[in-house]
Amino acid sequence: MTTPKEMAINPLLLGRWQSFALGALWLGFVIYAVLLSPPSQPDTLNVILHLSTGQWAQLNPMVVVLFNLMGVWPVVYASLAIADGRDQRVLAWPFVVGSFGVGAFALMPYLVLRKPTCDLPYRATETVLLKGLEHRLVGVGVAIATLLLIIYGFAQGDWYETWQDFLHQFATSQFIHVMSLDFCLLTLLTPSLLWDDIARRNLSPGWRAVSLVPLLGAAVYLALRPAAVAPQ
Repeated sequence: MTTPKEMAINPLLLGRWQSFALGALWLGFVIYAVLLSPPSQPDTLNVILHLSTGQWAQLNPMVVVLFNLMGVWPVVYASLAIADGRDQRVLAWPFVVGSFGVGAFALMPYLVLRKPTCDLPYRATETVLLKGLEHRLVGVGVAIATLLLIIYGFAQGDWYETWQDFLHQFATSQFIHVMSLDFCLLTLLTPSLLWDDIARRNLSPGWRAVSLVPLLGAAVYLALRPAAVAPQ
């Protein structure tokens, strides 16, 4: 007979609760973004065009940094999710590809559908794509890109005025508002994949602390984690 204690630590049971919580969070985020976030501004498409083409001179530096960091986050998730997807019933790559365009909106359904893999041995990489995503240079590249963007943000103009303008845009622009929350969600959700990766490589639980540092922590982990070794 299963005891309450055994049920409490049952990975399958925990996985179901995690999926339920993530599903509710995703649905709530979608509803909030569509119905409750600030209205879309007439110049939103023009702002996106300028952000995408490097025409940043007239834009708030924090918006520039945030937009570009949203392009870096999917690289981190790709380095974790593509390998994780080998042991799932649902393929990870369509969700990862979608995350490059719409961030957590596309990625969260995969996190809802996947099962925890912390108790499974890590399998060595077999394909060129997986070997590339496993390479330490991915983490190094993410860390460098993140640091350069942060330096750019701090080096542009008066920081107080920049921050005040960003807060105004956050409160009045649907694009800036939702993108900011999207970044926060991607940061919050990192442990769902990163902690399983840590467990499967038999690394110290202390590595979990890196997920508390937005983006840079995950980048450091990707740069320093040991390569996967095929089971004997």
